Amino acid sequence: MMTDTLRLPAVPAPPDRRGLVRQLGLDTGYALASFPVAIAAFVVVVTGLSVGAGLLVVWVGVAVLALTLVAARGFAMAERAWLPAVLRHEVPRPAYRRREGSRLRQLLTPLRDPQCWLDALHAVVRFPFAVLSFSVTVAFWSLALGGLTWAAWGWSLPDGPDDQDLPELLGLGDGYGLRLVFYAALGLLFALLLPYVVRGVAVLQAQVGRALLTSRAAAQEQIDRATQGRDAAVAAEAVALRRLERDIHDGPQQHLVRLGMDLARAQRQLDRDPQAARSTLGEAAGLAREALEELRALSRGIAPPVLADRGLAAALAALAARSPVPVELAVDLPEQRLAPAVENTAYFVVSEALANVAKHSDASVCRVDVALTDGVLRVVVEDDGSGGAVAAPGHGLAGLADRVRATDGTFGVDSPRGGPTRLTAEVPGA
Repeated sequence: MMTDTLRLPAVPAPPDRRGLVRQLGLDTGYALASFPVAIAAFVVVVTGLSVGAGLLVVWVGVAVLALTLVAARGFAMAERAWLPAVLRHEVPRPAYRRREGSRLRQLLTPLRDPQCWLDALHAVVRFPFAVLSFSVTVAFWSLALGGLTWAAWGWSLPDGPDDQDLPELLGLGDGYGLRLVFYAALGLLFALLLPYVVRGVAVLQAQVGRALLTSRAAAQEQIDRATQGRDAAVAAEAVALRRLERDIHDGPQQHLVRLGMDLARAQRQLDRDPQAARSTLGEAAGLAREALEELRALSRGIAPPVLADRGLAAALAALAARSPVPVELAVDLPEQRLAPAVENTAYFVVSEALANVAKHSDASVCRVDVALTDGVLRVVVEDDGSGGAVAAPGHGLAGLADRVRATDGTFGVDSPRGGPTRLTAEVPGA
């Protein structure tokens, strides 16, 4: 059973004013706290590198450089603690070299760690950005608060014949009322600009930290993900080959062995009992048809022609039509074809999930939802069965997880005892 699903556009949420105020507080705290830390880091690192380089001829400089890099690492850790709140997303944390070997090798460990040198570079490069961020933040807060509260303290300012206020210098005139309106308007203007200006300088400084303190860790994470994807692809391929070997051994191979035995028996019966030979040949023909059907089913599992010829939507419709459990299929895909690896992965996720539903779930209905959002293909298969499905090593769900991870995607199973079971796969690069 197939049904079409009407999708309504999402209604954007109203702006969160409390979130804006909270972010302003975080950005302001970051700008104010970073300034003294940046001064200390700049002084310690520049002094330590200078002294250490000057003392290298007597080997004392090695210890000074190592201690300087350790101090730079401490300042870098403090900066990384701020970055998620300012950038609004998590940042990777680098893995530093461990101290191993003799005392001399342990002493030289910071000097052999590229990330420690990046930490020291950050302490130097960060300083002018911290000064800019602190100055702009203090100036805008002062102008906003001072302008809005001028009525409370402006009367205490000297107002002699030689004293001139800003409105008078600008040629707007003199008078208490004029000054009150002018400073209130000026304070309101800076108050409105305050969240965006403070946000801008805070993000500018944080981006410097992100580039120097987390980029190497981000590159290492990408390498690790690629390695994990390669290992997952190898594991998925091994599982698929073992499963194919088992299916061939349990199905077509047994029929072909029986077919060979029946043909040999029919050959012996041909002269002495033609009627029995014809009966044996009839059985052999039936075995040949069964073996052919099983081989065709296996070939559809390896590379279904409908997927290559007509695309993912048609292939999923064919899967839903062949499923013994009624399937509600909702597909939201663009007209152009997706990448072959993405289509193959999505197809096999749905195929394996429907096979598990038919074999193990005792479900009465299954829903398959496939949609492309922001370049990520999301596949959700949910049934109302008994639940209890787990992605145990060596089983079908584990093979699906490996296949999805091989495409740098994510795979999850939510199947409490008693049901329902919900499989979710997200495949990027679509």
